[in-house]
Order: sequence, then structure tokens, then C-alpha cells
Amino acid sequence: MEKGKAFTYIGFCKKARKITLGSGAINGLKNGVYLLILDGKAANNSLRYALKFKNRFDCPLMICKENFIDIAEKPLCRLAAIRDKNLAEAIIGSGDANYELYAGGDE
Repeated sequence: MEKGKAFTYIGFCKKARKITLGSGAINGLKNGVYLLILDGKAANNSLRYALKFKNRFDCPLMICKENFIDIAEKPLCRLAAIRDKNLAEAIIGSGDANYELYAGGDE
């Protein structure tokens, strides 16, 4: 699958050190999370964590349908937090078919 605009913006987040990977690291953040990205292949427990953080930081949650490992570069990581407002908005507005906003209810 071809990497789209959202993947490029996530790369910018990495270079700017504005991405936090893993639920443990995200749990240590106090504020400043503008977007959460969850691996589409993640287990229900990871989804519960993502929804907890979504409510805590009052930010959107996106689901990465394929190749989340390319974002995380860690084999067991299933969740990423974007800590730059402009890049988060760019990712959301990119229209990348590999990413979709979570539309489910809160568990």
C-alpha cells in the first residue's frame, strides 16, 4: 500500500518529537494531546485505553487500517498520541484512506 499524506505528517511529528508512542507513555502525559491514532488490528483492551485517553484529553481518535508498525516502529505498540495541534489537524484533514475517525460510542 502506498504511504499517503497522513503518514508524511506523522513523520513530521517524529522529527519534531511531537509524538508519544504506547499507552504507558501516553498515560504519563498531563495535557497537550490533539490526536490519538490506534492500530486497526489492536485488541479490545487497547481500544478501551484509547477511549479513556480520548475522553481525558478531549481529542479525536483515528484508526489506522494498515501498517501501523510503520508509524510506531515498535512491534508491540498499538497507540500513538500526536502532541502538535497543527499537524494533528493536517492528519485529520488529509483524507488519507488508510486512516478514519473513530465513530463508535464510548465504552
